[in-house]
Amino acid sequence: MMLERVVGRMFRSAMRPPQQPSTVVVNQDENCTQDKSCQSTGVVEIDNSQHVLVKIATLYAERLMNDICLVVGGVEYPSHRLILCASSEVFQVMLMNPQWSESHKSRVVLQETPACAAIFGEFIKYFYTGQIKINHTTITPVLALADKYNVKDLTKLCIDYMCSHIALAAANNQLITWYQYTLSLGHHKVALACQNFLKWNFELVANTTDFCNCNHEILSKLLQMNDLVVVNEMTLYNHVVRWLEAQRVLLTSECDTTESVETYMSVLVQDVMSHIRFPMMSPRQLAELLLSPLTTKYKEFFIERMAIGMSFHSDQRERLNEICNQDENGRLLFTPRLYTSDTYSSTLCIEHFSHFPSYNTRTLVFSSHTGLAEHAGDKTCEWVIDMFPKGVWFQRFYLIVWQGTIDVPEKVLRSVRLSITAKDVSEDYLKVKVGLLMVGTCDGIEHICSVIVKNHHFNCNERVLNLDDVIPFDDLNVNLLEGGDCQHSRPSSYLVGQNRDTLKVHITIVPLSDVSSLDPEIDTLIIPSR
Repeated sequence: MMLERVVGRMFRSAMRPPQQPSTVVVNQDENCTQDKSCQSTGVVEIDNSQHVLVKIATLYAERLMNDICLVVGGVEYPSHRLILCASSEVFQVMLMNPQWSESHKSRVVLQETPACAAIFGEFIKYFYTGQIKINHTTITPVLALADKYNVKDLTKLCIDYMCSHIALAAANNQLITWYQYTLSLGHHKVALACQNFLKWNFELVANTTDFCNCNHEILSKLLQMNDLVVVNEMTLYNHVVRWLEAQRVLLTSECDTTESVETYMSVLVQDVMSHIRFPMMSPRQLAELLLSPLTTKYKEFFIERMAIGMSFHSDQRERLNEICNQDENGRLLFTPRLYTSDTYSSTLCIEHFSHFPSYNTRTLVFSSHTGLAEHAGDKTCEWVIDMFPKGVWFQRFYLIVWQGTIDVPEKVLRSVRLSITAKDVSEDYLKVKVGLLMVGTCDGIEHICSVIVKNHHFNCNERVLNLDDVIPFDDLNVNLLEGGDCQHSRPSSYLVGQNRDTLKVHITIVPLSDVSSLDPEIDTLIIPSR
């Protein structure tokens, strides 16, 4: 007992905040500051909440007056019914409802997973102190306990943490785990944030070992998305091959017979590979696939898919229309994703962003192919990209019309605008998919943090496309809002580089064909069937 007292005092000392002077800091009632008669009474509001919290935490630290003992994984946690019931609706029902056997017991055994059991002490401690340490590995069991015992305030804290550290999870082999875990628990806000990170930074995640844990149905749904960001379709194919190899290893360790493995793998290969867009590969890349071991093993399936690709490149219209009419996803095979190869993409950078003048423009010029298929040739279109990252200023001018002269006043737009001009579009319209990939930094990790996609027709009369609010103005221009004090302002999450002073935007302009899908990209959450 003496040892427990000593340990308890050490624990209490560690939790107690630094001692303040004996004078209690008080806040005057706001009403009293406006009423002289109230001031004469000396009414003050005393805030001694921190010391009250220490007293409550001491009850747990020194195991004083506990009236119930929770047992998890063989470890005992002496607790107090009052605190448990006040913190958790589940404990309230369990310990206060006479119909529950636990309400009559002073020792309750709880069944938890090993991961939850390992942090259960920290979980209970949160009830007394309001403090808990979490990181990218412990957040899922903490969230599981908060959900199970309906500790709503802790659940919200976990959700906020996960939404703010998606990039950290990806860098530490946790993104797929977070994604599938929150999806199963119904925390769609986190799941959608994970899904967006995955599809916009697919190659970053696909190079982690956690990617191999991705559910095959979720992967199939992702492969159907038009706003998936990859270098090219061949790169995406190679990542899926790696995922399939990992599934084979897993199945081999679980299945009794080789025949069972092969049967399941045959179905799995056709399921996921049917969403790879072989027509988006070049004829040369399609020819290289003939030497792939996967093609050799499932020859009939892959030869058919490659033949569809060659039909697209040779402009076999009847065959293409037949495929498009087969099912609702037929057109997706002929629809480009957001490809970041030099053929369709370039990057606009503004270094020393904090010193970039307001209303100024940064210009980028690059060319991209105007056709996806081989039969369209190598014709290109030159694009002029003008970015206004710190607002747009329309100066005052006079407009002369037949009625007279009109004075047009100046106007300032608080908008981050990006203007795209097609310099040499022909008389016929050019139908393209425009993708703006905004790069940002979170937890020191550079990644694509937001994406804007728009299908647009350019022609000789309409050569310019203006896109406003491509980045929230206030989020990018933090130093302007804080008086221009760059030394003390927090860096915008949309800035990258060693000094967090570079704005980087990838621009992809990919042509669309007559058989491409024109459905708009929408941030919808994938919900696997049960």
